[in-house]
Amino acid sequence: MSVAALTAAACGSGRTDGGGEGGEAAGDALVVGTTDQVYSLDPAASYDNGSFTIMNQVYPFLMNYAPGSDELQPDAAENCEFSQPTVYTCTLKEGLTFANGNALTSEDVKFSFDRIVSIDDPNGPSSLLANLDSVAAPDDRTVEFTLKAPNDQTFPQVLATNTGPIVDSQVFSADAILDDDAVVAGKPFAGPYSIDSYEKNSLVSFSAFDGYQGVLGTPKTSAVTLRTYTSADNLKLDMQNKSIDVAWRSLTPTDIESLEGTEGLTVHEGPGGELRYVVFNLNTMPGGTPEQKLAIRKAVAASVDRDALSENVYKGTFTPAWSVVPSGLEGANTAFKDVYGESPNKDEASKFLSDAGVQTPVAVNLQYNPDHYGSSSSEEYAAVKAQLEDTGLFTVNLQSTEWNTYNKERVADTYPVYQLGWFPDFPDADNYLTPFFAPDNFLQNHFDNPEITALIDAERTETDEARRSEIIGEIQTKMAQDHVSTLPLLEGKQIAVSTDSVSGVDETLDASFKFRFTPIAKG
Repeated sequence: MSVAALTAAACGSGRTDGGGEGGEAAGDALVVGTTDQVYSLDPAASYDNGSFTIMNQVYPFLMNYAPGSDELQPDAAENCEFSQPTVYTCTLKEGLTFANGNALTSEDVKFSFDRIVSIDDPNGPSSLLANLDSVAAPDDRTVEFTLKAPNDQTFPQVLATNTGPIVDSQVFSADAILDDDAVVAGKPFAGPYSIDSYEKNSLVSFSAFDGYQGVLGTPKTSAVTLRTYTSADNLKLDMQNKSIDVAWRSLTPTDIESLEGTEGLTVHEGPGGELRYVVFNLNTMPGGTPEQKLAIRKAVAASVDRDALSENVYKGTFTPAWSVVPSGLEGANTAFKDVYGESPNKDEASKFLSDAGVQTPVAVNLQYNPDHYGSSSSEEYAAVKAQLEDTGLFTVNLQSTEWNTYNKERVADTYPVYQLGWFPDFPDADNYLTPFFAPDNFLQNHFDNPEITALIDAERTETDEARRSEIIGEIQTKMAQDHVSTLPLLEGKQIAVSTDSVSGVDETLDASFKFRFTPIAKG
């Protein structure tokens, strides 16, 4: 999202100004503001928070999380269960249809998963389906997922992730990505909402779809507008002026402090899980040999000051991340603190480099994104640059690129060292392991280690909870000590701001990390 990393946009039924930033909402339509950008409305092409925010409102899933719950429940499915150790079987509810009137059958489900695997878009979620062998639709309401390894403890949760949206096989292509405007025109929606009008990364208008009968419930508000802002400053200003009803991602720490003191507004906090981290491209990063590259990664790990980033940049709204799995999840540990210490250690960093024969200062090209992970990214990565250069061991060339280009270039080996963020697909440690470190992973950074792959396979299929936690801990320790293909920096909570006339925001800020419009109401 991550992870992977995820994004959002909006346009308004109930709006009279025709779009853009500012302006008043008409009637009782709910207006949600965000700075998250949409990459694609085609589930095969995107793995980002902004795109997924929209998908969660308009597509059906076999399994999903009810607002206020992190317990997986049937959504478009009537029930799902393991019929064999390697076969997960779902039965659809009767009479499902898309908003365009087409019937929703098991063939659409098979089609949806097959195309994600076959298209295998580098910015898509296919890495989550690493354990999927095949999909069958023996009748109109039955879907059978055959898995490569038995007893997969995470596969049911995968059905609620970016891989899970069920699309209309009469609208989408089996082997090509569908343009956003064609998606909207085809009305292939069977979630609680349908899209009425769409201006990408500007305004999207939604209306309740009365054919939805899933776990997200009947929408409390029949018309919703999602408005995308180009800057957090404008999002904060409209929230402060109550020109919008809810602000969901991403306000700066200073903005949040200011809005907490504004009469008529409420700041809502939800469980954590967001991870901010650095990715190393193992092919293009500095270093003449794999040993030198590893030494450089370890030296960087020993040089960053997470506490300074947390306090000076984010005022404590993000806290230090000491492992590739955030705290609070089963099996999480503090591997990076255990291996490299809590504070920067220049002597240790220098020793890593000298032992590997690396000449200093090491020239590092470091890329970050200014418009996807919040406007504080520029301050965060300026601080990382300063921390590395203060050791005298590095010179850092810091550059930024906007998201639509960034998302393409990062998988094309353009950036040797770069920023990413992760928003969990489901509340389980595996969601921070398989997409990052399994073969052909989402990062596309050329990390592939048989020992780590075997451990990931083991934790995913281990039925004993205590043993599974041990394996998850072992993976974290090995990644910190022996590989460092990513460097976790910070972890954060979910934060939204609403006017006091809005209810239901707290209900959607749960551990599933899915922002749903259905429980939110005005008045």
